[in-house]
Amino acid sequence: MFQDNTQGNQPQIPPANNPLPDYSFETVNHTLFGSLTAIRNTIALLHKLNYAEPNDWSKPLPTGRPNEMMAILSKRVRVD
Repeated sequence: MFQDNTQGNQPQIPPANNPLPDYSFETVNHTLFGSLTAIRNTIALLHKLNYAEPNDWSKPLPTGRPNEMMAILSKRVRVD
């Protein structure tokens, strides 16, 4: 009825001779200044370019200047 496939039929996986390379990472801080519309459009563009998720950005914060907001993103990037 059922066959035991645990003996002899399974291919052997060779040991990994090449470990994964070690990469260095650094944190890059991005700050956007502008109107709320300009900030939202820029965040949407960076998302479309697969650079950053919209939820990774801070909520837009007022700068104290008229019609100006800012948003901040800290992103870890690989350095070769």
